[in-house]
Amino acid sequence: MKFFLDTANLDEIKRASTWGIVDGVTTNPSLIAKEGNPIDEQIRRICDLVDGDISAEVVAATHREMVKEGRRLAAIHKNVVVKCPLTREGIIATNELFNEGHRVNVTLCFSSAQALIAAKAGAYIISPFVGRLDDMGQDGMELIRQIVTIYQNYGYATRVLAASLRSTNHVIECALAGAHIATVPFKVLDGLFNHVLTDRGLEQFLADYNKVFAETPVGV
Repeated sequence: MKFFLDTANLDEIKRASTWGIVDGVTTNPSLIAKEGNPIDEQIRRICDLVDGDISAEVVAATHREMVKEGRRLAAIHKNVVVKCPLTREGIIATNELFNEGHRVNVTLCFSSAQALIAAKAGAYIISPFVGRLDDMGQDGMELIRQIVTIYQNYGYATRVLAASLRSTNHVIECALAGAHIATVPFKVLDGLFNHVLTDRGLEQFLADYNKVFAETPVGV
């Protein structure tokens, strides 16, 4: 499973990139707005930091404007994946961009029916939102399992990107469900490293080693 970082913050991307486990980045209009830079400029900077898929989302309302904006975003860098919303206009734009050879991440997916539509339209990536479904009392992880099964049944090449992941447990459950990609905030990615037994074990190993091999204090 690939790890994408769900952020537009350059400092977070730089830090996470040093770990060697970041395969791409997803952004959305809210994340871009937090950084205060125009989307084209911010996406270009992100592409300089990560050699992988970088999702950049359109903000237009009609499919014609989405296609126009998508072409502009795709021209920023070869790694840019255009994000379109899972609406009727977004699906029309997805199909047009796909037919032109552009890769599209169809976002804001909340049902397996929507995921099936996106795959048929030529989506490169589908982004079902796990956490937001959980917030409504639904089983977000079940949606991931359903989409994976449907795509396997019919041989769709669309990649399943599990979005709105809020915990390390979410990441593990998505991996078990067969998601191709997990996109997570920096805090969640950082949390994958942590386990109390790792900390205790390392502390004990070092203590045992230093008892035998630590240098004798000066003057003793």
